[in-house]
Amino acid sequence: MLRIWGRKNSANVQKVMWAIGELALPHERIDLAGPFGKNREPAYLALNPNGLVPTLEEDGFILWESNAIVRYLAVTRGTGKLAPADPKLRALAGQWMDWQLSVLGPTMFELFWGLVRTAPEKRNPAAIETSKVKTAEALTILDGQLAKTAYVASDAFSMGDIPVAIFAYRFLTLAPDHPPLPHVERWYAAIAKRPAFRQHILDVPLT
Repeated sequence: MLRIWGRKNSANVQKVMWAIGELALPHERIDLAGPFGKNREPAYLALNPNGLVPTLEEDGFILWESNAIVRYLAVTRGTGKLAPADPKLRALAGQWMDWQLSVLGPTMFELFWGLVRTAPEKRNPAAIETSKVKTAEALTILDGQLAKTAYVASDAFSMGDIPVAIFAYRFLTLAPDHPPLPHVERWYAAIAKRPAFRQHILDVPLT
């Protein structure tokens, strides 16, 4: 059985749990990091030397880094479902997963941490506003792609949508006054109807 270490309100843990939900995989999730701590204890560092979440264990196989875990599950359990069978479409799905890490995630850092993880009296309004603007700019790139395809890699839902949609959800929630993103909004409305997304993201408080 799959074992996942990480608290359920971590965006990176949510990527993995959403993939598990889409594939209906038996699993055990263990609360770790944030208010649960223990991610700097020797036993956990022996699994993941970064001390971050999530970490996957399966019959002695250890894997960390959230997008790597999603790819592993998609390829081993979800080819043709989460991992496109066509290698070019699979590469495109991977491209958008990497884009979330290199572009979308970093632009959102100050917005999310400023509004969700920082006490009001300690917030930096200028940094939050800059983050909001930069994230909206990044999402216009996604909006352009979604003007051409129903989902990020093609007209079918794939692993590529998972990391991007979690961050899109956070942005749309925290910045309701964002500039028009009609194709992102259409795509997100479809994503929000997926039971696994609702279970592992929408039904989990941001804090």
